[in-house]
Amino acid sequence: MSKAPFPIDPHLTAIAIGYRNLSLIADSVLPRVPVGKAEFKWWKFDLGQGFTVPTTTVGRTSQPNQIEFDAEDETSSTNDYALDAPVPQSDIDNAPANYDPLGRATERVSDIIMLDREVRTSKEVFNAANYPVGNKENLAAADQWDNDASKPIKKIVTALDKMIMRPNVAVLGRSTATALRQNPSVVKAYNGTLGEDGLVPLDFLRGLLELDEIVVGSAFVNIARPGQKPVLVRAWANHAAFIYRNLLADTQGGVTFGFTAQFGSRVSGSIPDPDMGMRGGQRVRVGESVRELIVAQDCGYFFQNAVSA
Repeated sequence: MSKAPFPIDPHLTAIAIGYRNLSLIADSVLPRVPVGKAEFKWWKFDLGQGFTVPTTTVGRTSQPNQIEFDAEDETSSTNDYALDAPVPQSDIDNAPANYDPLGRATERVSDIIMLDREVRTSKEVFNAANYPVGNKENLAAADQWDNDASKPIKKIVTALDKMIMRPNVAVLGRSTATALRQNPSVVKAYNGTLGEDGLVPLDFLRGLLELDEIVVGSAFVNIARPGQKPVLVRAWANHAAFIYRNLLADTQGGVTFGFTAQFGSRVSGSIPDPDMGMRGGQRVRVGESVRELIVAQDCGYFFQNAVSA
């Protein structure tokens, strides 16, 4: 018998870890980086160090100049995110063959845990405060990408080319992606000026903008109060972010726009609850310890209100 207050179940944990909602993009935008403890340190680098060239000429008997690469220690800690799902004993006893009530509850709770992470990630990446002054703009109506007269490619390329680390990933809300793909100037670029109606493939845009990947946020989230009629909105709003993502970066090194510190893995277990109905039941818990961080603001560019709301 486990001595833990809430015993971990290897079977349910395997379900929680393996479960994937393919419409969610948080893990692609802010990749997970393992940390050894809940409280951890990460290094904040001065980007200017990598572009400052000292005198390298050396006399016949003189000593070469030396440089130091300094970094500031930043301390942070992961947060615990978890939810419980009650499974009455009657559901377990009356479950049909090949149906696992506890496993199904684990999947459903995992989905909500992941959706919560999606919302947190979008709030970080689509937050103008997380970008330096020169790396963001709030588009006026005339420049919004769903305006047929706008020229989004020119605006995007101009923004990306002036950055120290040119972004390699575009993060778009669904409405933003659709507007960009339907913009007449973009369609003309794809069709060779033969027409301005259509829907341009994302892969064409990826190559045109010299990006490694374009990720599109499609998830919906209910913003209504509990008990009220659901009000579904996109987790990723009408904005666009272009970020430099380094999949090899971690808390000790490597320049990247942001990452997600993860302590341990996602876990799941169940515990008896005698007060659930007449026969009691099991409470299934799924949780993880993570922290979404923007660690290099200079590596991102933000178009606020890229399309009309």
